[in-house]
Amino acid sequence: MIEFSVHDRVAEVVLNAPHKLNALGADDLIALSDAYGRAESLAIDGEVRALVLRGEGRAFCAGRDISGVDPRDDDVLEYLGGLVQPLLERMASLPVPTFAIAHGACLGVGLGLLVASDIVYVADTAKIGSPFANLGATLDSGGHALFVERLGAHRTMDLIVTGRLMSGSEAVAAGLFSQVFPADEVADATRTAAVAAASGATQAFVASKALVASLRDERIGLWQSMDEENRAQAALCDTDDYREGFAAFQEKRRPVFTGRA
Repeated sequence: MIEFSVHDRVAEVVLNAPHKLNALGADDLIALSDAYGRAESLAIDGEVRALVLRGEGRAFCAGRDISGVDPRDDDVLEYLGGLVQPLLERMASLPVPTFAIAHGACLGVGLGLLVASDIVYVADTAKIGSPFANLGATLDSGGHALFVERLGAHRTMDLIVTGRLMSGSEAVAAGLFSQVFPADEVADATRTAAVAAASGATQAFVASKALVASLRDERIGLWQSMDEENRAQAALCDTDDYREGFAAFQEKRRPVFTGRA
């Protein structure tokens, strides 16, 4: 469930499915895109001058909701290329400063939502990274571009192969995101910053946002990298390990991978 509200010229978008750690299915992505479309219209009219994205419950977003997905006929390219990537591009292009509150699990598509936000304030206890080592899938939603650009190739591969998750404190220290706060302070700190931004020089912020985006895209080719991630993920759908990883996740057991294509 996606909620949308506006207070003090700040739009707030809430991922409100705490029972599944705010994991996102196709309908959720469409609703989230619609919420950002509303924010865009209000921003053009001057009624919204900043945005905050957050998750309800114990996690920001645990990634894709695969609880009912059958890997034998899963159209992952449609999910990633047809839904996730257009959403992230819409988020990144919103003509006001955008903030995200990262707490708990920030994985997969959840990590992508953070990549697409301008400013990310992180709880020290957040868990950030690639959980796909036990799923037979690959990091997606812009994760490769973010990790390689900020962490370098060796640390990126270490996180991918081991499946180790970074704490919020570690992620900020590594330069992935903006600032780290104690878990019980991060939401208030983010809202305070968003309200301040909403009363600031919005057009100057938007100009800087465009400049930063052009420099980032030139360095790491974010959207091109995401296209390549989508194709790689689609190819992995045909492997035994991908099907085994999905089945193990759904059956709540450890996967037994063969390593065969």
